[in-house]
Amino acid sequence: MSSSNSLRALLGKSTLPSNEAKILLAFILEKHYQLPRSALLSKDDLELSPAALEDWMYLQSRRMSGEPIAYLLGEKGFYNIELKVGPGVLIPRPETELLVEIALTQLAKLSASARILDLGTGSGAITLAVAHNAPNAQITATDQSDEALMIAKQNAATLGLIDRVEFRQGSWYEALADQTSFDIILSNPPYIANKNPHLSQGDLRFEPVSALTDGSTGLSCLETIISQAGHYLKPGGLLAVEHGFDQSEAVIALMKNANLEGAQVHKDLSGHARCASARKSISK
Repeated sequence: MSSSNSLRALLGKSTLPSNEAKILLAFILEKHYQLPRSALLSKDDLELSPAALEDWMYLQSRRMSGEPIAYLLGEKGFYNIELKVGPGVLIPRPETELLVEIALTQLAKLSASARILDLGTGSGAITLAVAHNAPNAQITATDQSDEALMIAKQNAATLGLIDRVEFRQGSWYEALADQTSFDIILSNPPYIANKNPHLSQGDLRFEPVSALTDGSTGLSCLETIISQAGHYLKPGGLLAVEHGFDQSEAVIALMKNANLEGAQVHKDLSGHARCASARKSISK
């Protein structure tokens, strides 16, 4: 019969969903014992020390109150990198990896020293995933949040990419001190409408509101980014933005109104229209 503090017993009586309990206990095993996740099975009779048990109870309680697991662990995997995350930044999501794919596909057609702009970088997810996979790209990342930029810079340093990215503070293009032109502009801006009920549900309750909603229809930030993109794109340069699953037509219309060409919809792995891209005319 196992102790009430053994891994087996703690998993058995936890009120969390099994997969979440295992993620948190695996985190405890790594933190306190330097053991891999597989120890949940191979050493399931292991009794947690008082300190480890206190940590487990604390994390379990916070998760029961709804806090995102990524914030509890302080990290989140994205594309093929690990990122530090916290309440000051949006939690990177799998669907945003589509923007990275679009950028890398475009980079493969350009010179090695192509210039990229990431507007509203947050934790640095998009910027650092691109930098990690395209070693010669020149990347500028902006955000208006001090806290977000601090986390992004910490992630860049941890990943050995701090010298590869120029971080600038400011709202969208206002962060740019000059008229530098870019081959690619990327952005995952706030696009949830301010009265959307999802803002008061699940993980979104704990994430920074300013990174989720524009406080309006959900399209104002997208409109700003799209309408001004032509001033910062090289001729033939690509703009790619993430948007809500039901905003595709509106975003494509904004791109056409901004005289961008070849507007294209990109679907995520769930089949939802998740990103849109378009180019500045080569003749302009």
